[in-house]
Amino acid sequence: MTSQTTLDKTGPGDEASSSSSGSSGRPASGLRGHPWFTLITVAVGVMMVALDGTIVAIANPAIQKDLNASFADVQWITNGYFLALAVCLITAGKLGDRFGHRQTFLIGVVGFAAASGAIGMSSSIALVITFRVLQGLFGALLMPAALGLLRATFSAEKLNMAIGIWGMVIGASTAGGPIIGGVLVEHVNWQSVFFINVPVGVLAVALGAWILLDHRAENAPRSFDVLGIALLSAAMFCLVWALIKAPEWGWGDGRTWTFIVVAVVGFALFAFWETKVKEPLIPLALFRSVPLSAGVVLMVLMAIAFMGGLFFVTFYLQNVHGMGPIDAGLHLLPLTGMMIVGSPLAGAMITKFGPRVPLAGGMAAVAIAMAGMSTLDAGTGSGLMSLWFALLGLGLAPVMVGATEVIVGNAPMELSGVAGGLQQAGMQIGGSLGTAVLGAVMASKVDSDLAGNWKDAGLPPLTPHQLDQASEAVQVGVPPVAPNTPEAVAAKIGDVAHDTFVSGMSLASLVAAGVAVVAVLVALLTKRGENAEAGAGVGHI
Repeated sequence: MTSQTTLDKTGPGDEASSSSSGSSGRPASGLRGHPWFTLITVAVGVMMVALDGTIVAIANPAIQKDLNASFADVQWITNGYFLALAVCLITAGKLGDRFGHRQTFLIGVVGFAAASGAIGMSSSIALVITFRVLQGLFGALLMPAALGLLRATFSAEKLNMAIGIWGMVIGASTAGGPIIGGVLVEHVNWQSVFFINVPVGVLAVALGAWILLDHRAENAPRSFDVLGIALLSAAMFCLVWALIKAPEWGWGDGRTWTFIVVAVVGFALFAFWETKVKEPLIPLALFRSVPLSAGVVLMVLMAIAFMGGLFFVTFYLQNVHGMGPIDAGLHLLPLTGMMIVGSPLAGAMITKFGPRVPLAGGMAAVAIAMAGMSTLDAGTGSGLMSLWFALLGLGLAPVMVGATEVIVGNAPMELSGVAGGLQQAGMQIGGSLGTAVLGAVMASKVDSDLAGNWKDAGLPPLTPHQLDQASEAVQVGVPPVAPNTPEAVAAKIGDVAHDTFVSGMSLASLVAAGVAVVAVLVALLTKRGENAEAGAGVGHI
């Protein structure tokens, strides 16, 4: 809290002033501490994290096939990464305040690049998931540290420009992820999607060691909410695990509800502990503001609809439409491209009208787009798909931009950094929950429809074990065709698999649309905060 207030007062010429910024006191020399070169350096590092948000989605089908992974395993490639990132963001920010953002940034870059290389060398899905979790942990170190470096380096009048440029870099990385991922998966292999982070990481470390100046906040925290971190991590793990395993165990199974109950108890204990600890992981006093609380809920709901819906799209494009990874990436470009185009437009609208109307309108567009995506089938053309993807991206842009004003602007100024971290954590947790919730919806729908569709097609009956195996394949759009199956029978199996997958994706998309409708109502509770302009750079990224 103290660190954010201190950093807000720091300008480009303050690097050497330990009295004003609390830095280590080393004078800037040459390019060291130069604001714009600092921006370039941190942008290179954070680019890896942004790129991984979309590039891995293109690689998921290849990973699933090459490592013979289950549907739940593929979910955990995404869930493990986002969950680790979400849980550690606020704690990582406090680590940077205490030990210096330069050191924390460099450690994050080295760890992220090393974990990426380890994934590329992994020969089992268990190792991939393990190193993806480590990626998330190091990514959490990297992101708040990069923001802290920018806030300490740029003057107040130039900080927003710097954050805007950095946001464009992140947006371009996000948009380019599907294309780069498609090229690498199709012409090299899925491992190269992760190996690409290694040279980027080396460049970021070299630039960081040369250019970045150490900034340390005055009155940095001396304790960490270790129990709070443990309680929140355990609660989130139990909740997501229950949602992923429910299709396999059954929603009426005692194991499913045991994990759900443990998750609820964990969240309750976390909330209680946060009121007692001296330096809580998340100060609950923030939630006394109704608009701020609505903003956090809005971020979670938006991420559930967006991340959860996007998870199935890559399987739909590649396994149902038979596209190569590059074509699949190109088909997703309208979504990420419209997010980049829509962000400045959304910023202008929010400045003129306030956040309530743009946020509600944006989530309404998301709801319409997800409802439109529920009508996609195996014969849908590229034009109609692109229309719904573009509308989804256009709707998401105001939510991404407006969250700054809603969350950070409605928080006390001394808690603006914590509020910015809370926004990021809410988005990551929502993405993890979205993949789990909509994955459970998809699995349940496929399980309930496959046997009937199989029988109606006149295909040979399956044993219960064979039906379970077929269902698992169909959940990712893959026809369960055995070797040496006659061509006519294989074609029937393909039709059944694709129709069943599409029915599951349609239901999941409708659920996502329903979540977006709820988010529209939540957006109506938001309003401009007193500190909106002062916090403009904190929450947007």
